[in-house]
Amino acid sequence: MQPSVKGIAVLLVMLIVGAGLYAGAAFSMKATDQARFCGSCHVMHEAVRTHQMSLHAKLACNECHAPAKILPKMVFKTWVGTKDLYQNVFGDVFDVIHASERTKDVVNESCSECHSMTAINVTDVKQYCTDCHRSVPHMSKLPISKRRVADE
Repeated sequence: MQPSVKGIAVLLVMLIVGAGLYAGAAFSMKATDQARFCGSCHVMHEAVRTHQMSLHAKLACNECHAPAKILPKMVFKTWVGTKDLYQNVFGDVFDVIHASERTKDVVNESCSECHSMTAINVTDVKQYCTDCHRSVPHMSKLPISKRRVADE
């Protein structure tokens, strides 16, 4: 039994659509991981600026702030992005950004990926790495003369 021309055409169209969706998802995931995208929102400017001055500057934002595996990453970024968009559009923006428990869990997992030996050797372990290392990599203790408001 030979495949029909119509069947081959449908399969080809499905493959092209699938490849296009995959490429679009891959591009959007990569683009929205970068500091340029994250910093495009005015409330994130200081976080991006201090990140770029840190030892972690070569890392994309979502190498720390989103799960590493693709499906959990897509779900997480969709949820957080929608929440952030809503807050910015409707003026419900906080002066100080506070991470949710899920975000703290994700950041903790990311810290452990690169710094697993450090975590093993620490005897007084807190729940989250940022309980002790709050200023890494965003240097929240940046001198006032170096903060954005001082530039204006």
